[in-house]
Amino acid sequence: MRQRERVVVDARVTQRVPYFSQWETPDMTLAVVAEGAQSALLKDPLWAGSGATNVEEYARWAGNSCGMACLKMILAARTGEIVPTVDLALACKEYGGYVEEPDGKIKGLIYAPFVPFVKDRFGLNARVVTGISVADIGDILAQSEFFIASVHHSIRWPETEPPGRGGHLVLVTAVSANMIRFHNPSGHETATRENVELTLETFDRFFAGRGIAIDR
Repeated sequence: MRQRERVVVDARVTQRVPYFSQWETPDMTLAVVAEGAQSALLKDPLWAGSGATNVEEYARWAGNSCGMACLKMILAARTGEIVPTVDLALACKEYGGYVEEPDGKIKGLIYAPFVPFVKDRFGLNARVVTGISVADIGDILAQSEFFIASVHHSIRWPETEPPGRGGHLVLVTAVSANMIRFHNPSGHETATRENVELTLETFDRFFAGRGIAIDR
């Protein structure tokens, strides 16, 4: 079961990072799990806030927008500006961060093009980090302000054993010797969305050993 021990970190780090879901209605996660994003999100009453031109465009992009939700949180924390998620995704696509395949599927987030995208558009210094262990995240956050970590999406149920690692992105904001704190764009309830706290051992079961650091 999920550990409830307090994280020994500077609480100011996470208190000033607003949370955004990758869906416009955060409570739609379980519907997405049950029906798939492109079906469930057609019923999202708040879809227009995504920046999409229609609900079909929103539903198609939102399933791939965990990285853009993380970026949206970073931008809001840094500047106070709230940029619609699909707007971010379409801008990132121009740099190659997303690729629309002939069958309509969307590939991404692709890390390498994300770096010049956020530098050019928002003045953020980002760097791709690979081949690390969960223990290295503390060293990364000693130099960088945020770490977008690749984890398996089932991290919303930390008591389960994931079938793999990676494929979903969360925004890590703080870490201590034994605990980690993050925002999950697809958490299914408040406790699994905002300022989620897990032991490093638990997080490691889902962590793919890669991500994107956003420097101070």
